[in-house]
Amino acid sequence: MKPNNWAIKPKKLATKLNKLASKMAVALSSCLLSVVVCAADTIKVGVLHSLSGTMAISETTLKDTVLMMVEAQNKKGGLLGKKLEAVVVDPASNWPLFAEKTRELLTKHQVDVIFGCWTSVSRKSVLPVVEELNGLLFYPVQYEGEESSKNVFYTGAAPNQQAIPAVDYLKQELEVERWVLAGTDYVYPRTTNKILEAYLKASGVSEKDIMINYTPFGHSDWQSIVAEIKKFGGAGKKTAVVSTINGDANVPFYKELGNQGIAAEDIPVVAFSVGEEELSGIDTKPLVGHLAAWNYFQSVESAANADFIKQWKAYIKDDKRVTNDPMEATYIGFNLWAAAVEKAGTTAVDTVAKAMIGMTAPNLTGTTAVMNRNHHLSKPVLIGEIQDDGQFEVVWETEWVVPGDAWSDYLPGSRDIVADWVAPIKCGNFNTKTAKCSGQNY
Repeated sequence: MKPNNWAIKPKKLATKLNKLASKMAVALSSCLLSVVVCAADTIKVGVLHSLSGTMAISETTLKDTVLMMVEAQNKKGGLLGKKLEAVVVDPASNWPLFAEKTRELLTKHQVDVIFGCWTSVSRKSVLPVVEELNGLLFYPVQYEGEESSKNVFYTGAAPNQQAIPAVDYLKQELEVERWVLAGTDYVYPRTTNKILEAYLKASGVSEKDIMINYTPFGHSDWQSIVAEIKKFGGAGKKTAVVSTINGDANVPFYKELGNQGIAAEDIPVVAFSVGEEELSGIDTKPLVGHLAAWNYFQSVESAANADFIKQWKAYIKDDKRVTNDPMEATYIGFNLWAAAVEKAGTTAVDTVAKAMIGMTAPNLTGTTAVMNRNHHLSKPVLIGEIQDDGQFEVVWETEWVVPGDAWSDYLPGSRDIVADWVAPIKCGNFNTKTAKCSGQNY
């Protein structure tokens, strides 16, 4: 009888067992190596800013700011005994792509935190993804409010920390009576202008004294629009432009103001999305006297700001590069997150988010930023006047820090709503009249 096909002679069996033992040893060695690698794992920091497209003029600097902060933190020993690793993606000023890149950061790269977005439309695109996957986003730019998520910390200005004080300044200090609300056509300018229109009308401004205009991202032909603004401002009442124009469209807008001889003495412009970075690309001499409202300017004199500017120029290796408000908001947000991680002893999102409430950090203007229960910061408000060197001279500022209000007091659907992520409410959309929470909660 022939032996079965599977039968193995003793000598061959010994050889196979030796080979199997060798493979097991390699596998065991690999497993042990895997444990070592796991023990030395990094804390991953997602960087979600446009490095191309219409918003690259503003967002690229924020990518560099996060990388600088990661490098500085690693020099201090990292966090929880681990080094930080930045994971950079480019959503390319493409709003749906922001959502895709966020999912990539959270699922493929498994980042512990994300610093990113500039426009509100990009943040709105990202929001459902970070909520679904329980990610953590730090958003560093002024925005329209009307939102508070347990997965987002808003380190830029809410309307009561920028838009409303700017309008008050124009009314009280410059005696402005007619208003041009000019913005890029997306959610932030439209909602902000809706709030400002309601605020102006409530303070006695008639509808005929308010002109509202929207243009697409990247708009370049401003000749006719600026001519309309000039005509609107020639009605015998002091007129001002409140600008929520975003991105590279600001460059031709300001150039056209100069071309048509609109000086700040005639029709001042106060901008909410124009800072030192945007002005560095244009001739600012015709723009001297126009204004911007932010929570920080590079020209602010403080020891903390001097150190930050020095650190930035050393990192970027270019003395001509400037600092701006969203950079400070990124700086504050990063420092608060790092402190919360150390306090919590983990990078787990829910634990870190709870540790963030009440956390404080020095801001660059010499006061202290506080993270409130609604996930918004308390910050100072500053009005700056454009100088011929592209910097701003601070002409007005609040005496104390102002708590960010997630929901506007001037919109009927918002004035009764509060955000509070601490017990017993634990909700970002709580109606004080009905005592009910709608939307996301714990």
